[in-house]
Amino acid sequence: MRIASLGSGSSGNALLIEYQDTRVLVDCGFSLKETERRLELLGTGAENIDAVLVTHEHGDHTKGVGALARKYGLRVFLTQGTSRRSNLGKISSLHFINTHQPFMIGTMGIQPVAVPHDAAEPCQFVFDYGTKKLGLLTDLGSITPFVKRHYSGLNALLVECNHDLAMLEQGPYPKAVQRRISSDYGHLSNEQTSALLQSIDTSSLECLVLMHLSRQNNCSQLALDTIVAATGCDENWPVMADQDQGFDWLELF
Repeated sequence: MRIASLGSGSSGNALLIEYQDTRVLVDCGFSLKETERRLELLGTGAENIDAVLVTHEHGDHTKGVGALARKYGLRVFLTQGTSRRSNLGKISSLHFINTHQPFMIGTMGIQPVAVPHDAAEPCQFVFDYGTKKLGLLTDLGSITPFVKRHYSGLNALLVECNHDLAMLEQGPYPKAVQRRISSDYGHLSNEQTSALLQSIDTSSLECLVLMHLSRQNNCSQLALDTIVAATGCDENWPVMADQDQGFDWLELF
């Protein structure tokens, strides 16, 4: 199994996950042309994608979903709440998911996980590859017992480190935006992510990727230092996802 990111942050998000002969794209927050360009940099194309999963309706996750699905005839999986609030246009193969029911796409087992975020019906995903599990967890403002249960005991975790609280409070964003980001329905801070990692079973964790870092309210070294201090992991172990470059293919299992 391998993964790659087209970009991660408030300017656009998209994650490729490949297992055996199945490949899915989670979110598509870039224009059609930009998505095709970034896929080409990864040595692939949208014609090789089996489906698009959508976490929630915000534009940095849905900007290119409709156009990509129409051009390449892709299936799109999302919650009904996300569908109602999205402006995706007509999609011929739309599939509604229940955040409490797992489903399959090809060889992938997928468990949607409801998360607290300021969107209509947001979710994240845990992917099942036989005996191995990969979790994607971004765009949530607080950690619930439900989240802890689903993200414990994973083999790989891609998790949000959106902001440093002090940088956010001293930064350029209006107070209302600051309150939204730091609320229980906003985004995880470095400290919240560290606390999550300390509260779940990480004994089987082989890969850790830090995602959705804010350009204005965080920096990669600060996020890394916070995680290392909390978990005691080697500073060279976590992978940092970048807004412009994402990250290249990572071979996991």
